Amino acid sequence: MKPLPGTIHGQSDPFAQTHWSVILAAGRSEADPEVAGAALAQLCQTYWAPLYSFVRSRGHAMHDAQDLTQSFFAYLIEHKIYALVDQQKGRFRSFLLASIKNFLGHAYDREQTLKRGGSLDFLPLDDARAKAAESLFQTHFVSAEPAGEDRVFERTWAEALVRVGLERLAAEQKAEGKHKLFEELRIFLTSSPNPLPTYDDLAVRLSLPPSTLRSHVTRLRARYRELLRAEVRRTVDADAEVDGELHWLFRVLAGE
Repeated sequence: MKPLPGTIHGQSDPFAQTHWSVILAAGRSEADPEVAGAALAQLCQTYWAPLYSFVRSRGHAMHDAQDLTQSFFAYLIEHKIYALVDQQKGRFRSFLLASIKNFLGHAYDREQTLKRGGSLDFLPLDDARAKAAESLFQTHFVSAEPAGEDRVFERTWAEALVRVGLERLAAEQKAEGKHKLFEELRIFLTSSPNPLPTYDDLAVRLSLPPSTLRSHVTRLRARYRELLRAEVRRTVDADAEVDGELHWLFRVLAGE
């Protein structure tokens, strides 16, 4: 499949395009379905889990939910939902949530997508992705009420953004030859019910001065914030919206 020009697969800067840019690029590529498919595949890679969790929260069985989630991206292409995007685009998560609600609300379309089996060429479904998404759903599912469904989506959406930020940071550290050290220190970047190790204890195990470890953690935290902010920027239409979306993200992750 062709990479989409000017996106993470087509250039070195993964944050140069917003998700709105990707959607609109897909809409402009009617003569080249491969480009449209590549565009939406990028979004599916990141947001498969929150969409799957939402479908599951609507009462669909696990395998049916997998098929529906896969087929939802084909639906975006086939029905050209991206062409209906308003110029005042707002938050990308709101667009996707409204789109999948509309998708699930049409019984005929749902039956047809299940018959297709969800075997989309642009994103083969692997067991690891399916199991991780189901685990998130089981963790965050509250009820089948509408408010509960939206809450499941919001929580898994927030965790998807956090995961992308950590994955990008891990890739950077690996490229710098610091992968093993990063794996030891990443516990300082995320919330955990377990107490953090002391720098003195880590220093003994890693044969590094505590001050060096503290400096590494400070730099990792700063870089992680930059990457997370950049990923959030891809989900909104303007720089002015980033701080508000970050505030929302942290509130959701805190369970507020």
